[in-house]
Amino acid sequence: MNLAIFGGTFDPIHNAHLEVARAARRECFLDRILFVPAAQPPHKPGKCVAPYEHRLEMVRLACQEHPAFQASRLEAPGQDGSRNYTIQTIRRVADHLTTHDRLFFLIGADAFSEIATWYHWRRVIAEVEFIVVNRPGFTVDESMVPLGARVHWLRSVNRPLSSTDVRERLKTGQSTRGMLPLAVSRYITANQLYRSARSHARNPARGAKGRKRAKAKA
Repeated sequence: MNLAIFGGTFDPIHNAHLEVARAARRECFLDRILFVPAAQPPHKPGKCVAPYEHRLEMVRLACQEHPAFQASRLEAPGQDGSRNYTIQTIRRVADHLTTHDRLFFLIGADAFSEIATWYHWRRVIAEVEFIVVNRPGFTVDESMVPLGARVHWLRSVNRPLSSTDVRERLKTGQSTRGMLPLAVSRYITANQLYRSARSHARNPARGAKGRKRAKAKA
């Protein structure tokens, strides 16, 4: 079996994430991709906006129409609040594989360029094959590959979309049409995620409901 770990904050997961996963599955002949939301990435302290359980549920919703995609709780927050490191996640997955299986790690070119700063990074590159994907504004450079790393370059995807862009549009009440899976978009709306007080005021449907309730009470 060819299995890939796709980690990230997924804050929120969006269509570019799914496009990357589909391309990686096609080009690297992957049987399954584990989407692993990070509770709190060591390299992004304090950066998550939505709580872990919301992000995990959005990943689950995004994966439900793709049989080869699976949401995973491998990096769920522990009761002691300790950090989880990539090498720990890799080993948890590897423990369930056989010597005939191959384990891949799907990663953006920007994050891969910093691999030498990761916890036990030499062990990481020894245990997985990397699938490195283009990131907007970041050129994939083969000179960034550490000695011994096995890398597959995913150059067929270069969609200029990030979770930061999506959050900003949601925060300011702008449309995210075409950016999010429909189920994820509905979940965000139902749970009022990423919204500011200003964006609520701009939502005419929400305002209309409020006016109807006010009339009913009168």
